[in-house]
Amino acid sequence: MRKKIFTPNIIDIEASGLYGDSYPIEIGVALADGRHYCSLIKPSADWSHWDNDAYMVHGIKRSTLIKKGQEAKTVARELNKTLDGMQVYSDAWVVDNPWLIKLFDSAKVMQQFRLSDIQMVLSEAQMAVWHMVKKEVMKDLNLTRHRASSDAQIIQETFIRTAQLTLNE
Repeated sequence: MRKKIFTPNIIDIEASGLYGDSYPIEIGVALADGRHYCSLIKPSADWSHWDNDAYMVHGIKRSTLIKKGQEAKTVARELNKTLDGMQVYSDAWVVDNPWLIKLFDSAKVMQQFRLSDIQMVLSEAQMAVWHMVKKEVMKDLNLTRHRASSDAQIIQETFIRTAQLTLNE
Protein backbone atom coordinates (compact mmCIF):
# COMPACT_ATOMS: atom_id res chain seq x y z
CA MET A 1 0.00 0.00 0.00
CA ARG A 2 1.31 3.43 -0.99
CA LYS A 3 1.74 6.03 1.69
CA LYS A 4 -0.51 9.07 1.15
CA ILE A 5 1.42 12.30 0.65
CA PHE A 6 0.36 15.22 2.86
CA THR A 7 -0.73 18.20 0.76
CA PRO A 8 -0.44 21.52 2.61
CA ASN A 9 -2.70 24.54 2.22
CA ILE A 10 -0.45 27.32 0.89
CA ILE A 11 -0.75 31.10 1.00
CA ASP A 12 1.47 33.59 -0.82
CA ILE A 13 1.42 37.36 -0.51
CA GLU A 14 2.77 40.01 -2.86
CA ALA A 15 3.48 43.37 -1.26
CA SER A 16 4.23 47.01 -1.96
CA GLY A 17 7.77 46.53 -0.71
CA LEU A 18 9.88 44.31 1.50
CA TYR A 19 10.23 46.36 4.66
CA GLY A 20 8.29 47.87 7.57
CA ASP A 21 5.95 50.28 5.84
CA SER A 22 5.01 47.84 3.08
CA TYR A 23 1.56 46.31 2.85
CA PRO A 24 -0.13 43.37 1.11
CA ILE A 25 -1.29 44.01 -2.46
CA GLU A 26 -2.24 40.48 -3.60
CA ILE A 27 -3.00 37.21 -1.83
CA GLY A 28 -3.04 33.79 -3.45
CA VAL A 29 -4.10 30.50 -1.87
CA ALA A 30 -3.73 26.90 -3.06
CA LEU A 31 -5.79 24.49 -0.96
CA ALA A 32 -5.13 20.80 -0.42
CA ASP A 33 -8.53 19.99 -1.98
CA GLY A 34 -7.55 21.69 -5.25
CA ARG A 35 -9.44 24.95 -4.75
CA HIS A 36 -7.68 28.28 -5.32
CA TYR A 37 -8.29 31.85 -4.17
CA CYS A 38 -6.66 35.05 -5.37
CA SER A 39 -7.39 38.73 -4.89
CA LEU A 40 -5.78 42.07 -5.47
CA ILE A 41 -6.05 44.35 -2.45
CA LYS A 42 -6.98 48.03 -2.67
CA PRO A 43 -4.57 50.00 -0.47
CA SER A 44 -6.14 51.32 2.73
CA ALA A 45 -5.98 55.09 3.18
CA ASP A 46 -2.94 54.87 5.48
CA TRP A 47 -1.01 52.50 3.19
CA SER A 48 1.21 54.73 1.06
CA HIS A 49 4.63 53.05 0.83
CA TRP A 50 5.56 51.97 -2.71
CA ASP A 51 8.86 50.32 -3.64
CA ASN A 52 9.76 50.28 -7.32
CA ASP A 53 12.09 47.29 -6.76
CA ALA A 54 9.12 45.25 -5.50
CA TYR A 55 7.05 46.48 -8.45
CA MET A 56 9.75 45.19 -10.83
CA VAL A 57 9.26 41.71 -9.28
CA HIS A 58 5.45 41.45 -9.20
CA GLY A 59 4.55 43.93 -11.96
CA ILE A 60 1.35 45.14 -10.30
CA LYS A 61 0.78 48.88 -10.61
CA ARG A 62 -0.60 50.82 -7.66
CA SER A 63 -3.19 52.32 -10.01
CA THR A 64 -4.35 48.77 -10.85
CA LEU A 65 -4.83 48.06 -7.14
CA ILE A 66 -6.88 51.21 -6.71
CA LYS A 67 -9.08 50.39 -9.71
CA LYS A 68 -9.39 46.59 -9.41
CA GLY A 69 -8.41 45.70 -5.85
CA GLN A 70 -10.90 44.66 -3.20
CA GLU A 71 -11.18 46.45 0.14
CA ALA A 72 -9.12 44.93 2.97
CA LYS A 73 -12.31 44.02 4.86
CA THR A 74 -13.66 42.09 1.86
CA VAL A 75 -10.40 40.17 1.38
CA ALA A 76 -10.11 39.38 5.11
CA ARG A 77 -13.66 38.04 5.21
CA GLU A 78 -13.14 35.97 2.03
CA LEU A 79 -9.92 34.51 3.46
CA ASN A 80 -11.72 33.60 6.68
CA LYS A 81 -14.55 31.99 4.75
CA THR A 82 -12.13 30.04 2.53
CA LEU A 83 -9.65 29.07 5.26
CA ASP A 84 -11.91 28.84 8.33
CA GLY A 85 -10.09 26.89 11.05
CA MET A 86 -7.40 25.61 8.67
CA GLN A 87 -3.65 25.42 9.05
CA VAL A 88 -2.02 27.32 6.18
CA TYR A 89 1.67 27.48 5.26
CA SER A 90 3.92 30.09 3.71
CA ASP A 91 7.44 29.78 2.33
CA ALA A 92 8.12 33.37 3.44
CA TRP A 93 6.46 33.41 6.85
CA VAL A 94 8.77 36.10 8.22
CA VAL A 95 7.30 38.67 5.78
CA ASP A 96 3.92 37.12 4.94
CA ASN A 97 2.78 36.96 8.58
CA PRO A 98 3.23 40.72 9.25
CA TRP A 99 1.46 41.52 5.95
CA LEU A 100 -1.42 39.25 6.92
CA ILE A 101 -1.60 40.92 10.34
CA LYS A 102 -1.63 44.32 8.62
CA LEU A 103 -4.49 43.23 6.36
CA PHE A 104 -6.67 41.89 9.19
CA ASP A 105 -5.83 44.84 11.45
CA SER A 106 -6.80 47.35 8.76
CA ALA A 107 -10.01 45.39 8.09
CA LYS A 108 -10.78 45.16 11.81
CA VAL A 109 -11.54 41.47 11.30
CA MET A 110 -10.29 38.58 13.48
CA GLN A 111 -8.21 36.05 11.53
CA GLN A 112 -9.84 32.60 11.71
CA PHE A 113 -7.01 30.40 10.40
CA ARG A 114 -3.46 29.64 11.46
CA LEU A 115 -0.35 30.54 9.45
CA SER A 116 2.97 28.73 9.87
CA ASP A 117 6.27 28.52 8.05
CA ILE A 118 6.36 25.66 5.54
CA GLN A 119 9.67 24.59 7.06
CA MET A 120 7.61 23.30 10.01
CA VAL A 121 6.41 20.41 7.81
CA LEU A 122 9.44 19.92 5.53
CA SER A 123 11.86 17.09 6.22
CA GLU A 124 15.59 17.69 5.95
CA ALA A 125 15.60 15.56 2.81
CA GLN A 126 12.89 17.77 1.26
CA MET A 127 14.82 20.91 2.15
CA ALA A 128 17.93 19.49 0.49
CA VAL A 129 16.20 19.13 -2.90
CA TRP A 130 13.69 22.01 -2.61
CA HIS A 131 15.35 24.53 -4.95
CA MET A 132 16.16 21.97 -7.63
CA VAL A 133 12.60 20.61 -7.60
CA LYS A 134 11.08 24.10 -7.53
CA LYS A 135 12.91 24.99 -10.75
CA GLU A 136 11.48 21.84 -12.38
CA VAL A 137 7.96 22.67 -11.13
CA MET A 138 8.17 26.20 -12.53
CA LYS A 139 9.25 24.82 -15.88
CA ASP A 140 6.61 22.06 -15.91
CA LEU A 141 3.73 24.31 -14.83
CA ASN A 142 4.91 27.13 -17.12
CA LEU A 143 3.91 29.71 -14.53
CA THR A 144 6.34 32.47 -15.38
CA ARG A 145 4.80 35.53 -13.76
CA HIS A 146 5.67 36.24 -10.15
CA ARG A 147 2.17 36.56 -8.72
CA ALA A 148 0.57 35.28 -5.52
CA SER A 149 -1.70 32.64 -7.06
CA SER A 150 1.05 31.23 -9.28
CA ASP A 151 3.54 31.22 -6.42
CA ALA A 152 1.11 29.42 -4.07
CA GLN A 153 0.56 26.73 -6.69
CA ILE A 154 4.31 26.37 -7.31
CA ILE A 155 5.06 26.08 -3.58
CA GLN A 156 2.35 23.46 -3.07
CA GLU A 157 3.47 21.36 -6.05
CA THR A 158 7.12 21.64 -4.96
CA PHE A 159 6.15 20.35 -1.53
CA ILE A 160 4.29 17.38 -3.03
CA ARG A 161 7.12 16.47 -5.41
CA THR A 162 9.84 16.78 -2.77
CA ALA A 163 7.75 14.58 -0.45
CA GLN A 164 7.36 11.96 -3.20
CA LEU A 165 11.05 12.13 -4.08
CA THR A 166 12.17 11.69 -0.48
CA LEU A 167 9.45 9.30 0.69
CA ASN A 168 11.83 6.58 1.83
CA GLU A 169 14.54 8.82 3.27
